[in-house]
This record gives sequence, C-alpha cells and structure tokens, in this order.
Amino acid sequence: MNVQTDHEKRKQISVRGIVAVENVAEVKKAFNRHVHYTLVKDRNVATPRDYYFALAHTVRDHLVSRWIRTQQYYYDKDPKRVYYLSLEYYMGRSLQNTMINIGIQGTVDEALYQLGLDIEELEELEEDAGLGNGGLGRLAACFLDSMATLGLAAYGYGIRYEYGIFAQKIENGEQQEEPDDWLRYGNPWEKARPEFMIPVNFYGRVADTPQGKKWVDTQVVFAMPYDNPIPGYNNNVVNTLRLWSAKSPIDFNLKFFNSGDYIQAVLDRNVAENISRVLYPNDNFFEGKELRLRQEYFMCAATLQDIIRRYKSSKFGCRDPVRTTFEKLPEKVAIQLNDTHPALAIPELLRVLIDIEKVPYDEAWQLVVQCCAYTNHTVLPEALERWPCSMLENVLPRHMELIYHINFLHLKEVEKALARRYGPYAPYVTY
Repeated sequence: MNVQTDHEKRKQISVRGIVAVENVAEVKKAFNRHVHYTLVKDRNVATPRDYYFALAHTVRDHLVSRWIRTQQYYYDKDPKRVYYLSLEYYMGRSLQNTMINIGIQGTVDEALYQLGLDIEELEELEEDAGLGNGGLGRLAACFLDSMATLGLAAYGYGIRYEYGIFAQKIENGEQQEEPDDWLRYGNPWEKARPEFMIPVNFYGRVADTPQGKKWVDTQVVFAMPYDNPIPGYNNNVVNTLRLWSAKSPIDFNLKFFNSGDYIQAVLDRNVAENISRVLYPNDNFFEGKELRLRQEYFMCAATLQDIIRRYKSSKFGCRDPVRTTFEKLPEKVAIQLNDTHPALAIPELLRVLIDIEKVPYDEAWQLVVQCCAYTNHTVLPEALERWPCSMLENVLPRHMELIYHINFLHLKEVEKALARRYGPYAPYVTY
C-alpha cells in the first residue's frame, strides 16, 4: 500500500503545475464567501456573471494588503513620486493580468476546477476598461504596469468615463458601433474615495484684491476619485490609478420639483456631470469643443490639488511655522503630461502657487518648469488641439491671463536671444 508523505499531502497536481492544497481550499472558501455575503446569492440562483464577480473579489482580496503596504512604504520612505496625467487609459481586462502578476493563477484555476467552473469562461465575462482610443491610451496603461513592476512610486490620473470606446459588433460583415456602457454591472476593482472629493471651478471672472488676483463668481463641479490597483509583476508592489468622476454640487432642486417640473430639477446636475460622461473619439482632426476643454481642465485641476495635498502631508518637513514651503517640490514631484491633453496643468500649477500658496511669480514659474515634463505623440497640425481665445477667456479667465503673461515673457527671451545673435539687425529678423 502506498503511503503519502506530509509533503505529498500538502501538494497536488493541477492543470498549471503544483499548487498547495491549503491555498486551493482558501480560495474556494473565499469564493463561496463572496457569492454568499457580497452578492447575496447561493449556487442555486447565481449566474455566470455572479461567479465572475465573486472571483474578482476573491482575487482583489489578495491585492488589498499589498496595496496598503505599498502606500505605507511610500509614505515612510517619501521617495520622489511620478504623477502620470493622461486623458486616456486603455486598461482592458484586469482579472487575468492581476492573477499572473501576484502569482495565484494556478491556485485559482484549480480551485474553480474543483468547484465545477471554467476560469476562461469567467474571464470572458469581464468588461473591457476601454478608456482610450488606441495607441496613446494603451501606452499609458503599459507605463503604469511598467512603473509598478520597476517599483517606482507612481500614480496615474485620468477621467472615469461612464462610456468608453465604442462596443463593436459585426453584422453582415460590417462593423456596428454601440455605446460602451462598461460600468452597467459595476466595477469590482475600483474603490470610491468620497473623502477626497475636490471642487473644480469654471467660468467666473478675475478680481483685483489687496492680496492679489482672485478668481471669483465661478461655477463649481466636484471631482470624486475612484482608485484602481495597478500590481507589479511578482514584486508585491501595487500602485494606484486614480480616475475622477464629475459630481454636481446641486443634488436636487426642490423648488422645480414641487412645481411639477421634474426635468428642470435634475437638468443642472446632468449638465455638470456630463464632464465625465463619454470619451471623445480619436479622429485626428480636432476642433475646439467646450466640453473637451472642460474635461481636460477638470482632470488637471483635481489632480494638481491632490498632488499638492500629498506634498503637504509628506514626512520630509516641507512646513515652516507660517506656511508650506515649496523649494523641495521638484525633488518630490514629477508631473508627466501625456500629449497636449493635460497641458492646462502648467497654467493651473502656476495659478495654485501664485494665487493660493502666495509664491512669487519667478519662483513659481521655475518650480513649474522643473516639475513638468511632456510627451509628444504627433507633430501633425490637424491633430494638435487649438482653442479659440474667446472660449478660454470665458471658461478659464484666470488661466488665460497667465497664458498671455507666459507668452509675453517668452517673446522677451526670444528678443534677447536674437539681439545676442544678430546685434543691430535683430529688429529686422522675422520669427
């Protein structure tokens, strides 16, 4: 009679190699717990999609401790942080990628096999997070994976579009495009952070006060952050992708509702929340659209407030008894702009430093130059974004003032450079 050793009892052969019996049992236990307690169902009424969500929550359980420990490590060590700003992230599906990166795919596969389920069928039920149009959005997603695998203290920032890139169907040999309602069943990977909701301002006017310029009479939209884990490969690092969703400050207008005009009661709320409603298509021909401009500023303004908040709360002693000092900002913050879409981060950071933090202009501009970097994806003029000055002055009046001033100082530097090169002939050189 063959007698199994203790080691043999603890191991078993699965379709993906050798896995520990106790680990398989734990996964099965967690899976059944999520079916019961998270989805409030049993095996008699659960659907395949319910099983997918139970599996996603089971895998997410393995991420949470790594995610928290990673952020604790960044806080304790206080390294320089990379902030990657992109209006697009083509993340795709997270389940299989997560299992591979944290090394539990074989164990989960065996556990589901013992439960009578096919892991590949459940993986096919996951909605694609198609928050990008193609190369630019996919590159952004790859950068997040790479930075997590390299162990860099990196954060991605973007917009949580309710409708991503179109859903494709083939009918009679032709492509049919349908709205991509990827959130209709919910997203098991994200975690809402209402405690970090941030106000973002639009429109209004610029007032001169004894304390300096002040942007007043604005319309406010709140930015609600949703955090998504980005696991590195086989290193227990889990970085964060923070996506902003627009929320109206006006919950409900009872005056309109009581008078019977229900549509008007929610109209203002819908207009404000349209900012994060849909991803703009990539047609390589850009015309000025106010909603697109509002999307870009919404993401930049919310992100920079979050960056400044994290900088102020760091451990390296950026505070003096009177106010926060920003001399070390370039040592702790690197802001990477993915194409022209987040370009408003430059005048916005300048505005925050000058108007809110009261940093002198010259010092503030040097901080902006040292913190911000830019990736260009095309030089085709028809693909570059151009905004009418009248639109910018209406939507972002303070930023337009700063852009004019930046341009004025830049032209002064050009004049100096021409004078050094051409001497008295400089006024006759065209540029």
